[in-house]
This record gives sequence, C-alpha cells and structure tokens, in this order.
Amino acid sequence: MNDWPDGWDDNRNNGGNRYGRGSAGAQPESARVMRQVRRGPATPGPGPGAPPYGGVPQQPSYGDGQGYGDGYDNGYDSGYNTGHVYGSPNGPGGPQGPGGTGTRDPRPAPNWRRRIKWTAITLVTLFVVVSVGTYFWADSKLHRDVDLSKVIDRPDAGKGTNYLIVGSDSRAGMSAEDKKKLHTGSAEGKRTDSMMILHTGDNGSTLVSLPRDSNVEIPSYKGSDSGKTYQGTGRHVKLNAAYAEDGPELLVRTVEFNTGLRIDHYVEIGFGGFAKIVDAVGGVDMTLDKGFKDKYSGADFKAGKQTLNGEQALAFVRTRHAFAASDLERTKNQQKFLAALAHQVATPSTVLNPFALYPTMGAGLDSLTVDKDMSLWDLADMFWAMKGVTGGDGKSMNMPISGSTGGNLVWDKTKVKALVDELKNDDKVTVSGN
Repeated sequence: MNDWPDGWDDNRNNGGNRYGRGSAGAQPESARVMRQVRRGPATPGPGPGAPPYGGVPQQPSYGDGQGYGDGYDNGYDSGYNTGHVYGSPNGPGGPQGPGGTGTRDPRPAPNWRRRIKWTAITLVTLFVVVSVGTYFWADSKLHRDVDLSKVIDRPDAGKGTNYLIVGSDSRAGMSAEDKKKLHTGSAEGKRTDSMMILHTGDNGSTLVSLPRDSNVEIPSYKGSDSGKTYQGTGRHVKLNAAYAEDGPELLVRTVEFNTGLRIDHYVEIGFGGFAKIVDAVGGVDMTLDKGFKDKYSGADFKAGKQTLNGEQALAFVRTRHAFAASDLERTKNQQKFLAALAHQVATPSTVLNPFALYPTMGAGLDSLTVDKDMSLWDLADMFWAMKGVTGGDGKSMNMPISGSTGGNLVWDKTKVKALVDELKNDDKVTVSGN
C-alpha cells in the first residue's frame, strides 16, 4: 500500500519523468504559453540528474511555455527588472518585434501655419487692448470746461473745421518758485498771450495768427457764469481784453463777431503746461537768425542753432519788447516754434518710444482746456494739420493789418473779408497777411 500522494510517487507508478509532481526527472511538463512575456527559445534544463530526496529541480524558462525560467533569478523576474515585458523592442508592435518597422516613429513636424495664426491673433489682441486703454486714459485727461453753447448770435457754419487755439498766461497750479523760474510774474486773472485760427479742410490747412493788440469791438454776449445778457455798446478794446473780461466764451463770441467766421472748437494751454510739453520731448531745436534779450520774459538768446528747454521756449514765444513791431514779430516767432515743436513730437524717437510718447501725451493732454464737444480725434486732426502747415504743406500768416489806432492794430477789412470767404468755402487761401 502506497501512503504517498499520487503526485509524489507518480514516477514510480507511471514511469514517467513528470515535473512538478515529485518526479526526479528534469524534463518539464507542457505549459500554456503567455505571449505577452514570450522572449525567445527555451533555455535547456540542467541535465538528467536531480537533487536527492525530491529537492526542487532547476526550473526551465517560462518564456518557452515550459516553466518559470532557468532558475528563480534568471526567469520570470528578469523580464520585469529589465523593462522588456511590455512594450519591449522585440515585443509585438515594438520596433524589432512582430509588426514593427525597425525604427522609432519620428516626431511630428511643427504646424507653422497654426503657430503663425495664433501669434498674429495674440499680437492683434494685445494691440487692440493697448489702443483702447490708451484712448480712455488720454480721453480722461482732457479738461472739457468750455461750453460753446453759451455763445449767442453765431455765424453760419462753413466747410471744413475751424479751431481757435489760445496760449494763456494762466498761472494755475504754479508755485512761487515756478513763477520766478518762468518769469511769469504773479498777476491776478488770466490773459491771452497768443491766439490763432487753424482751418482744416480739403484744400489744405491755414493757420492765421491774431495779434493780441488787435482792435476789436465787444458785441452783445451772455455771461458765462451769470447767464445774463450784456448788450454791446460799440466799445473797442484789444482782443486779449475780451478773454480777461469773461473768459473763453466771450473770446469766441468776439472773434466770430469781428470776422464772421464760425469757431468749431476751442483749445487753450497755459504757461506751465507749455513748458512741461517741451521738457517732455527733451527740448526743441531752433535756429535763430539773430540773438535777442528781454528782461520781461527772461529771454537771452544768441544767433545760431540751439536746443530750447521748457523755460527757454516759454521766454521765446512770449518775447515782444525786444522787437520794434512787437506783437507781429512775436506771432511769427510763435509760429516758428510751433513748427519745430510739432516736428519734434512727431519724430519716430517720440512716437515709437512709449517711454517718450506717454510722458509727452500726459503733459500735453493734462495741460489743455478744450470745449465740451472736443474729441481726441478732433485733437489729433488739429495737431496733424498744424504740423502740416508749419512744415510747409499749408499756409501760415498774420491777420492782415492796415494800420493802428491808440496803440491797437487795425485789421484790413477788405482783406479780412476775402480771407474769411475763402476759409468758409474751403477754398485755397490767396490772401496774404503781415
């Protein structure tokens, strides 16, 4: 009677060399193949001998479907340790395995069309955001304090657009040190040191300087603060006295009454703002035919090319005591300087450099007083028209003068009427001024 389990004595009963059932033989039984770990030919066993007392024989390789490999350390475990069990080069689908190509798949080429498209979209979006932000920033800086709806009995509108540009001696916001530095004095109230009409249209632009000593009549007008109507009495004064009497609204009313030309927009800049703009652009280059001095304005210039800072520029445009024809010579210098300033602002070194452009815009816009209907587009139109005129693309002139009375300059009525008619009809200006 056999007390051993069947599997243990199977070699005696059946005479076979069965592996895994107590057999001392070295030949393994058949096993099912696991394809995912199949690696190649089976490793032969160690030989016919067997360890005594039914010891565990050396195991055949699992890769051939016959066992767990050539010993514990070199069979099943080695496949995982080497990383060649799944996705191995010799495995199914691998580069060297069944169905493989022998090489790795190449990296896909970059889609340049897609990259260029998204780069363009990003740049356009950034440009739009910056432009919109700049617009609202600039628009918020304008002081729209002048209400032209208060002006009564206005002339009919003509073709083109007419801007009244005023340089005032306002000292608002200036410290005592600023007043001393800029030689402005400490006079109360405000007056106008310069006045110009800029006409823009289809036949070029025209800049007409109005001397501050021009002899004009103060018409009936409505008070800008009181709303009360003051009847005209035929009183004649210097043009800048109209501004001193009731501000921008009366000045516009007086210019329209004495010329018959409707003013569409009003722009004013004071002493301090003017100097800040010049300093913001790094100074303005000027070439003077001859030097001059003026203790009232602080001017002290030599002939030749030089760069004027804000303080010097203000002295240059205000000087009149150094000239025989004081007011007329001053308006000519003002036009020369505006030409140089406009070209300096419009240079690529300013326009394309945000570190120069934004300080310049900030200094200029924050210093301007305009009418309530003035938009940034109107302001840009005015600037480029002035740049064109002072650069030689238009016409600049003084109001035609026929003589003087009591120290006031008298306009040539015939020439003034012809000039106004040409401006109203947006015709090319043929009238000459002084």
